[in-house]
Amino acid sequence: MPSFECQVCHTSFQVPQKSLDRYAGWTPKHCNAHRSSKRSSTKRKFGQREENLTLAAVLETYSKGPATGVFTDGSAVPNPGRGGWGVVWVEGGEVRAQRHGHEEYTTNNRMELTALIEAYKLLPDDAAEVIRTDSRLCVDTITKWAPNWERKGWKKKGGEIKNLELVQELLALYRAHPGCELEWIAAHAGNRWNEYADSLSTAWSRDEL
Repeated sequence: MPSFECQVCHTSFQVPQKSLDRYAGWTPKHCNAHRSSKRSSTKRKFGQREENLTLAAVLETYSKGPATGVFTDGSAVPNPGRGGWGVVWVEGGEVRAQRHGHEEYTTNNRMELTALIEAYKLLPDDAAEVIRTDSRLCVDTITKWAPNWERKGWKKKGGEIKNLELVQELLALYRAHPGCELEWIAAHAGNRWNEYADSLSTAWSRDEL
């Protein structure tokens, strides 16, 4: 893998070639340790509320909100930067299944889209569930804009369609699950299972799930 020098501690670190290929022109400037420090300062600067609670702490802290359905979340801080995604499928307040993952260099939108893709993959084609995401962009992309882009040969006014391969995959899965609703839910509003999905999406940054 290509090597780079951290601008803070001047140690050498490596980045997978596929990450460099995905973001043409990007030159990594921080090792993992100092990328984490940058991530924390970015959160403080923009006033983001990111508690990074463990799953157990989420269940102890939050109780309101829908208790059935599939909940997803994804993030990258800084954006772009290191990020993750999480999905939890619950029924009557009990976890049926959950998944999470991360990438070394990604964006908020890629992780939100990936979380939704993984959510649909959890479900059989005849499922009748509400799938919730706190990304209005993802909901509007799949329910409003992507079908129109598809009719136009996957083109849109104003430039390229970002994350096209993920949008296409998600649209196909959305159509393959006609009994499922895709719904927006407010982020960090105290909804237990949205917070749980958020915790899964940041699990890569903790020692304890």
